[in-house]
Amino acid sequence: MQYDVCVVGAGLAGAASARELAARGHSVLLLEQHAVGHRHGSSHGSSRIYRRAYADPFYVALTGRAADEWDRLEDESGVALRTPTGGLDVGAGRPEAVHAALTSAGVPVVHLSTAEVADRWPGIAVGPATFHPGAGHLDADRTVSTCVELAARHGAELREHTAMTRLEPAGDGVVVHTEGGSDRARRVVVAAGAWLPELLGGLGVSPQLPDLQVKQQEVFHHRHRDPAAAWPTLVHLTDDTEIYALPSGRDGGPAPAYKVGQFDSESDTSATARDGVIDDLARRTVRAFVEEYLPGLEPEPVAEASCLFTMTPDGDFVLDRVGPVVVASPCSGHAAKFAPLTGVLVADLVEGGTPDPRFAFRSAPAGTASWA
Repeated sequence: MQYDVCVVGAGLAGAASARELAARGHSVLLLEQHAVGHRHGSSHGSSRIYRRAYADPFYVALTGRAADEWDRLEDESGVALRTPTGGLDVGAGRPEAVHAALTSAGVPVVHLSTAEVADRWPGIAVGPATFHPGAGHLDADRTVSTCVELAARHGAELREHTAMTRLEPAGDGVVVHTEGGSDRARRVVVAAGAWLPELLGGLGVSPQLPDLQVKQQEVFHHRHRDPAAAWPTLVHLTDDTEIYALPSGRDGGPAPAYKVGQFDSESDTSATARDGVIDDLARRTVRAFVEEYLPGLEPEPVAEASCLFTMTPDGDFVLDRVGPVVVASPCSGHAAKFAPLTGVLVADLVEGGTPDPRFAFRSAPAGTASWA
């Protein structure tokens, strides 16, 4: 069949892109190699950090645009996707840098001493900290399903259990080959997450991507000693590691729990080679952090899980186009909070827009002539 756009991958980026493109009147085919909501990649789970707390003014501004798109998505769907809790940033100069960036952007933020943190949230022993009241957590699972439902409502076609194998230039468009056949599209969006490095040979083009490193990241859910505790999100830096933590949502089970993970773990892997085995070093690192800094939690986790991070060396995303192919890799472990805005940025690229220089291919794409 013939479509205006084929979107490859129905995670957060792909689902948001399909929703936006279909809403703009494009005929859309959304391909997902597994089932929507699967646990094999980066977009599953009920709890991801939502915040504006960056030291980089570029991302502070981007979170403002993202907040508007979250409002639009929630208004359109009638589904609450974000839960406000506030957020703490601690350690290695981060509170000062975040405070300066947020203050400059007019975003409410305050400094808290260690004693003030403990007074507000008994059982949290960190500080001094910057507290950003607008932070919280978002439901990734629900966001994906909501975007897919809205895309379908606007006329998009979803095909699950359909993996793209290669792309082939065809006149002014693309033939999208899958394991079960082929379809034509004027434009293709590849939002394949951790599978992107493995798919590059099948794109038929050679965009100059940064070195994409795929990691398996482990998270651990710890039960609150006080079931009535209501804690903020937390990002804690030391000279040795970076820990993030937030309310667990459904992932922690029926009783209140707190999700804790090590952002900078060293579990290098690939989307197809990962074994899913929880790294005991990460488990020990998180438990030691909980015992020292979060005494309000039980030190033994009640649940644990893993997901994939696709990392660029500079932490920036990749959102750019070569010929009719848009590569959408909003990655590096901090993209979930931008999901509905990612859909807008991708749709703009499909319609001929210019990529933001921070997200563009790192040098001029090679092999463009074959897609002219």
